[in-house]
Amino acid sequence: MEIVQQELRVVLPGDVISIDLENIENHGTVVLGPGLRQDGESIVATKQGILKHIPVSNRWWIESNQKRYVAATGESVLGIVTARLAEYYRVDIGTAHTAVLPVLAFEGATKRNKPNLLPRTLVYCRVTMANRDMEAELDCVNPTTGKADGFGPLKDGYMFKCSLGLCRRLLNPSTPILAILGNHFPFEIAVGMNGRVWINSNTFQDTILIANAIQNSEYLSSEECKTMVEELINART
Repeated sequence: MEIVQQELRVVLPGDVISIDLENIENHGTVVLGPGLRQDGESIVATKQGILKHIPVSNRWWIESNQKRYVAATGESVLGIVTARLAEYYRVDIGTAHTAVLPVLAFEGATKRNKPNLLPRTLVYCRVTMANRDMEAELDCVNPTTGKADGFGPLKDGYMFKCSLGLCRRLLNPSTPILAILGNHFPFEIAVGMNGRVWINSNTFQDTILIANAIQNSEYLSSEECKTMVEELINART
């Protein structure tokens, strides 16, 4: 996923965002992420920040250092089950209100065969519906394949919080820290756009080291990340 930013463009609430029509013809429907909304035939910014764009999916959003996550359709999030009702789970995803995860929103789930998630279970989900006036709705299925593809309850490992901006950068393959850590440790990672990251590796010590390295990498260059990881490894030994 390549994030293209042709020029540093800072926008303010109310600014009209002009999108090249050639991009629409080449990449199809424009997908609006956090900070943007359609107002008639115009696209308007709803918060201040830096305008970002992914050409492959033609997705546009505004990146800012906001503290509270605002759910957006199509985003992956890490949630914590808080309660189970007859037809759905209530899940904390860091928004002002809990989200709803239907019991049938899992791969292969039926009325007779559905998962039994206990409170405090960590779940990797996708936001299927987000509205300012309603609770966000989640599922644990990849809409393209119909399979779980990594979504669902997460076992073992360690979850920690970081800034929303860092989470978005971790999803960009050009972000160096994950490649650098992968040269030293085998590990699994799930990144939620709601400011939560889950890590699982061979040992708890490695997991904590990886988590610390990711949190420390937010404002470091590639070379600084490499030096920082080496220092953490040497300090452990």
